This record gives sequence, structure tokens and C-alpha cells, in this order.
Amino acid sequence: MDALAAFSNTVPHSDTVIPAAKQLLRDVSAPRPNCTTCNMLQWCIPAGVEPENRRAVDQLVAKRIRMRKGDTLFRSGEKFTTLYAIRLGSVKTVLLAEDGRDQVAGFHMAGDVIGTDGIGSEQHECQAIALEDTEVCAIPYSRIEELEHASPQVLRNMHRMLADEIGRERRVMLMLGTLRADQRLAVFLIDLARRYHARGYSSSEYVLRMTRDEIGSFLGLKLETVSRLLSRLHREGVIQVQGRIIKILDPVALKRLVETSA
Repeated sequence: MDALAAFSNTVPHSDTVIPAAKQLLRDVSAPRPNCTTCNMLQWCIPAGVEPENRRAVDQLVAKRIRMRKGDTLFRSGEKFTTLYAIRLGSVKTVLLAEDGRDQVAGFHMAGDVIGTDGIGSEQHECQAIALEDTEVCAIPYSRIEELEHASPQVLRNMHRMLADEIGRERRVMLMLGTLRADQRLAVFLIDLARRYHARGYSSSEYVLRMTRDEIGSFLGLKLETVSRLLSRLHREGVIQVQGRIIKILDPVALKRLVETSA
């Protein structure tokens, strides 16, 4: 139970092409995004902002960026200037392992804010890649810092986001260091269900936007192991697997798997 609890606790114009490394990304900031009426506000940086600061909040977003599947939003080593709030779609963040392999560091969905890895060193430590057609709001960090001086709520939100990221990294370390392969996968499926439910979607049926190979990279498992475990859970009636569609048939059994020590 401890492992599960620990793991469970981001003037109108036509589309233009962004130069250089981000040439596949398009600016879709027409009209200017309105943060205070966005349906993702409750998960974003200005959530709960004071009434007197709402006008400033609507100036936070510099532009919206539309990405196609496989597009890179930012790369490891790039100078950090901006945080990105995901409005639609999903993104994976990837680290370069010591042996040269890509290591998936996280999966992020609508409502998540990414790019916080660059705040401390002022350069990104990972790269962010769209798992599907995705749209993000680009929020210059300098604007956030200005608003933090006027808004205690925005400052609290930033502290919460940074604390959540530290907590997430610790939970992943705990999972990789203490759980069996089947438990890791169960925790992963339960956590996805929880996150979808928090956003108003079904907690019992959802689509895996990532490949099984990417799941294995994140969980420290081989592709074959992920496929074998999904098949086993399907065969045992705990989940139903149809391509990338996952249906949780017996959530109690899935949680019990995480809690067993043998």
C-alpha cells in the first residue's frame, strides 16, 4: 500500500513557421489566448489568481504552439526561457542516458506544465517530444517572475509545481528501486487512470498515447516484458487490452497487485 500511496501523491494573424530547430511548430496565437477562461486553468500557473491580477494573467501567454506527432518542443542543452502549458494532446520528456540511449523521464497530458527542468541551471536537461498532435501555451518565465511579485497565489502555484516535480522524481525512484515489474506496470496504469479522472475523463477506459517501448523505457522494463505483463493482466481479467485502448475491469485486483510483497 505504501508504494501505491507514494506514487499517487503542468493582433490575429495567420499560422507562421517557427525557424531553425522548431520549423515544424506553428504559432496559432490568433486571437490572444485568454487564461482566465481556459478550461485548463485549474492546473495551470495562474490558478486561483487574485481578481486584481486577472488582467496581468491574460498577458502571460506569449503564443500558442501547435505540434505534430514527433515534433520536438525543446532540446537538452537549449537555453531556458519559457514554460509550456499543454492545452491539448500529450508530450513525453526524454533524457539521454549515460550509455547513449534515450530514457523516457515522464509522460505529460493536457493541464500539465513542462519545462521546469531548466529553471535551476537556465538550460533544459531533457527534450520534450509530442506523442500526438498537441497544442501548448508558451509562457515566458520572465513574465511569470514579474507576476509573482504582484500575486502571492502565482508564487504559491510555482512553488507547488516545483515541489510536485521533485515529488514525482522521488516516486519514480521509489518505484524503480522497490517494485517488481508487474507492480510497476500496475502503478503506471492506476496513475494514468487517476490523472484522466482528475481531468473529467473516464478512469476505467483510456487510450495509451505512448508505445509499449516508451512505457518500458519509463518503467525500466524491456518491451517484451511490458507486452507479456499486459497480456497476463488481460488473460486474468484484470484489464482488457485492445491495441492501445486499456479498460480496467478489476481496479481492486490491480491495486492489490501493487500491495502484495511476494
